[in-house]
Amino acid sequence: MNIDPACVECIINQSKRVADAIHADERLSKEIVQAVEKMAPGFSFEQSPPEVASAVYEKMAQIAGKEDLYDEVKRLSTDKAQAFIPYLQKEIADSSEPLLTATKVAVAGNVIDLAAEYAFDLNEELDKIFHTHFSVNDFEQLQARLSKAKKLLYIADNAGEHIFDKIYIQTILSLYPDIHVTYMTRGNAIINDVTYEEAKEAGFDELCDLLSSGVNTPGFVYDRANKTSQELFDTADLIITKGMGNYECLSDFKRENLFFLLKVKCNVVARSLGKEVGDIICKER
Repeated sequence: MNIDPACVECIINQSKRVADAIHADERLSKEIVQAVEKMAPGFSFEQSPPEVASAVYEKMAQIAGKEDLYDEVKRLSTDKAQAFIPYLQKEIADSSEPLLTATKVAVAGNVIDLAAEYAFDLNEELDKIFHTHFSVNDFEQLQARLSKAKKLLYIADNAGEHIFDKIYIQTILSLYPDIHVTYMTRGNAIINDVTYEEAKEAGFDELCDLLSSGVNTPGFVYDRANKTSQELFDTADLIITKGMGNYECLSDFKRENLFFLLKVKCNVVARSLGKEVGDIICKER
């Protein structure tokens, strides 16, 4: 999906959140916001929101002299997510439908998003997620695909959220031990998306294959991915993607066996899905 006029204001607002996150003084904050406002009239409406955001975040990082704008926030998000591990593992272990419960755990983690139009509280989300129904519910199709899949590509989203992804993948492998799983991260630090290094630190390389996509966008853009990632995307018999950025980049991609797991956190994505902000989605392409 391509950007909507509403995305322009959202991206400008993101520049203000970046300034706050890096504790910018008044001068630096003004410079960052003005730079993004200057870029806004040139945004291409033939690009997806993540493609537009990549240039914006590169510019902000250059102005701030900081390679990873959200490094501090990502560490805090990861620490917070890790504190929930025992509780979530018990919920899955005690569940009569462990795969469904673990899928909801993965989606609950998607509230950790610093680029979203609307913010949600992780504690509140976890309190209600197990009793919330998918607004788009293709879970049975996903379960059927998993029962037959040999090669699963799991395209990651945000730092902190990746801790919930790990619990989900552990559950998948316990139920379907013959599946070969690859966890794919972004190619570099952008917004609060998880990087290869952060996923490795969380132990993904000991759980499954771990791969950097090479993309510089907060969503998987096939044409920007490295050759290894493109080949894996082409040959995997099941792909699970997390979050709105991946949905925005891949919703128009003609690919079978592609599933989107996300929390709806902006009006543009809500309209695209015909759903409401706050809904949780398990959708087959």
